[in-house]
Amino acid sequence: MSRRRCRPATMLAGLLVLALSALLLPPTSVAGTVATGTFHPRAVPLTELTVVSEQVAFGLRRPIAITGLPDGRMLIAEKDGTVRAYHPDTGLAAEPVLDLTARIDTSDNERGLLGITPAPNFARTGILYVAYTSLPAGTLTLARVPITAPERLQVLLTQEHAEYGNHNGGQVAFGRDGYLYWSLGDGGHANDPFKSGQNLGTLLGKIVRIDVNRTCGAKPYCVPFDNPFVRAPGARPEIWLYGLRNPWRFSFDPVDGSLWIGDVGQGLVEEINHIRPWQGGANLGWSCREGTPVFDQQQCRPGVRYTDPVFEYDHYNDNCSVIGGVVYRGFKTPEAWGTYVASDYCSTRVFALRPKSDGSYESATIGNFPTQPTAIGTDVHGELYVLSDLPGWLNRVRFERVQPASGGGATNR
Repeated sequence: MSRRRCRPATMLAGLLVLALSALLLPPTSVAGTVATGTFHPRAVPLTELTVVSEQVAFGLRRPIAITGLPDGRMLIAEKDGTVRAYHPDTGLAAEPVLDLTARIDTSDNERGLLGITPAPNFARTGILYVAYTSLPAGTLTLARVPITAPERLQVLLTQEHAEYGNHNGGQVAFGRDGYLYWSLGDGGHANDPFKSGQNLGTLLGKIVRIDVNRTCGAKPYCVPFDNPFVRAPGARPEIWLYGLRNPWRFSFDPVDGSLWIGDVGQGLVEEINHIRPWQGGANLGWSCREGTPVFDQQQCRPGVRYTDPVFEYDHYNDNCSVIGGVVYRGFKTPEAWGTYVASDYCSTRVFALRPKSDGSYESATIGNFPTQPTAIGTDVHGELYVLSDLPGWLNRVRFERVQPASGGGATNR
């Protein structure tokens, strides 16, 4: 077969077309760029980063959960049962896009609409998954609902939670494996009154994992065959992780599929856990332990392996409740790529963590969020936003480079 020679002028024209095409292409999503392996940022030490917040919306009523949509909007859950939409080009929409107030029990400070996440095929179906405490008795409820047809809401899974109004958990999110995860608190009050954390016979104090794309018998979901307790006598097969107190917020890293959990402590320690996809069945310790310290020796069992948090901080110095965050995978600050960011509801300190190649973690405090942060989320491009509870604010967050403080200030675990 003969070969045709490429003339220089033709080659130059072709290169010009390719260059112009690259400039005209729409921005690549975080997931797409990660999948193709085309983005290789160089992170800097955490002590060289700080966070800056810019208020972009106000007038929200106790906003407590946030999620991004493929069309660039952010959906914000308000505690009373409404969902509002924000777009950076048009601002906060005046009317809610979804109203579930007739179903929601808001009788306690911690009850209400607690978590929202879009279905992976949301652009086609408009399906939203929601977690809330339902009327009349505060039952923890996981459901799915077409955002334009709230009357078609379908309850998937419930857990009774009538005795106390606190410790409801409430995060809901899809993992990279396509399964839906949901966090539930230990039942409330203090000292794990029902001893739920170490009890595999209840969903309280757990993170569950279910397949919502199939139905099995009378259930509107299936239990994945590789869930760790599928064949354990007396155990709920939906359980993925146990030994949690109040996992208010968790998130998945879109790059490696690992799970980051902020588990609210009782009075001594607030903790952050980092669980890899192969660690299903991990026991995070409560209420044998609160963080790494022993809390209730009677709940500790010989021969049981507990998974340590990767970061913990004391419940004092204005701290009160860890707000689990997200791993930064945006593009505006490549130096921060791969950094997990969390906060505390009372102190508003911003805690940054990053895994190291030796298995330890780099950590630093890199600033403060606005008052009363309740949830940290990302838009479709991986950029950060944070909600403020009673002020009703939405803030955009960005990183800035700073000179490291004398002495460093970072801690490793």
